[in-house]
Amino acid sequence: MPIHIEKLKVRPRKAAQAAVCSPQLASMLACWAAHSDLHSVGPCQEHAQTLYNCMRRTPMPKKSHKPTINYHLARLGKSIQ
Repeated sequence: MPIHIEKLKVRPRKAAQAAVCSPQLASMLACWAAHSDLHSVGPCQEHAQTLYNCMRRTPMPKKSHKPTINYHLARLGKSIQ
Protein backbone atom coordinates (compact mmCIF):
# COMPACT_ATOMS: atom_id res chain seq x y z
CA MET A 1 0.00 0.00 0.00
CA PRO A 2 1.81 3.15 -1.21
CA ILE A 3 1.79 6.24 0.96
CA HIS A 4 1.22 9.59 -0.72
CA ILE A 5 3.11 12.47 0.87
CA GLU A 6 2.39 15.92 -0.51
CA LYS A 7 5.29 18.14 -1.50
CA LEU A 8 7.79 15.30 -1.31
CA LYS A 9 10.50 15.76 -3.91
CA VAL A 10 13.23 13.31 -4.78
CA ARG A 11 16.46 14.77 -6.10
CA PRO A 12 17.92 13.03 -9.15
CA ARG A 13 21.19 11.16 -8.74
CA LYS A 14 24.35 13.12 -9.43
CA ALA A 15 26.04 12.38 -12.71
CA ALA A 16 28.77 9.77 -12.50
CA GLN A 17 32.31 11.06 -12.65
CA ALA A 18 34.18 10.55 -15.86
CA ALA A 19 36.87 7.90 -15.83
CA VAL A 20 40.30 9.36 -15.21
CA CYS A 21 42.13 7.15 -17.69
CA SER A 22 39.57 7.41 -20.48
CA PRO A 23 41.89 9.23 -22.96
CA GLN A 24 44.50 6.48 -22.60
CA LEU A 25 41.84 3.80 -23.04
CA ALA A 26 40.46 5.53 -26.12
CA SER A 27 43.91 5.79 -27.69
CA MET A 28 44.60 2.10 -27.04
CA LEU A 29 41.24 1.05 -28.50
CA ALA A 30 41.84 3.26 -31.56
CA CYS A 31 45.26 1.68 -32.01
CA TRP A 32 43.74 -1.79 -31.76
CA ALA A 33 41.14 -0.89 -34.37
CA ALA A 34 43.74 0.59 -36.72
CA HIS A 35 46.41 -2.10 -36.42
CA SER A 36 44.53 -5.24 -35.25
CA ASP A 37 47.13 -5.60 -32.50
CA LEU A 38 44.86 -7.00 -29.76
CA HIS A 39 47.76 -8.43 -27.72
CA SER A 40 49.60 -5.08 -27.67
CA VAL A 41 52.92 -6.56 -28.76
CA GLY A 42 53.41 -4.42 -31.86
CA PRO A 43 52.64 -0.76 -32.45
CA CYS A 44 50.03 -0.64 -29.65
CA GLN A 45 52.45 -1.59 -26.89
CA GLU A 46 53.14 2.04 -25.94
CA HIS A 47 49.40 2.85 -25.69
CA ALA A 48 48.82 -0.20 -23.51
CA GLN A 49 51.72 0.77 -21.25
CA THR A 50 50.42 4.35 -20.76
CA LEU A 51 46.98 2.97 -19.87
CA TYR A 52 48.55 0.51 -17.42
CA ASN A 53 50.60 3.29 -15.78
CA CYS A 54 47.57 5.57 -15.52
CA MET A 55 45.51 2.86 -13.86
CA ARG A 56 48.30 2.08 -11.40
CA ARG A 57 48.75 5.75 -10.40
CA THR A 58 45.08 6.65 -10.09
CA PRO A 59 43.73 6.12 -6.56
CA MET A 60 40.48 4.27 -6.15
CA PRO A 61 37.54 6.57 -5.40
CA LYS A 62 36.34 6.36 -1.83
CA LYS A 63 32.74 5.39 -1.40
CA SER A 64 30.84 7.54 1.03
CA HIS A 65 27.84 6.07 2.75
CA LYS A 66 24.69 7.83 1.59
CA PRO A 67 21.34 6.56 2.80
CA THR A 68 19.01 5.61 -0.04
CA ILE A 69 15.69 7.26 -0.76
CA ASN A 70 13.92 4.16 0.54
CA TYR A 71 15.60 4.65 3.92
CA HIS A 72 14.33 8.22 4.14
CA LEU A 73 10.84 7.29 2.98
CA ALA A 74 10.67 4.57 5.63
CA ARG A 75 11.70 7.12 8.27
CA LEU A 76 9.01 9.56 7.10
CA GLY A 77 6.43 6.79 6.98
CA LYS A 78 6.96 6.03 10.68
CA SER A 79 6.29 9.63 11.67
CA ILE A 80 3.14 9.92 9.52
CA GLN A 81 1.37 6.83 10.82
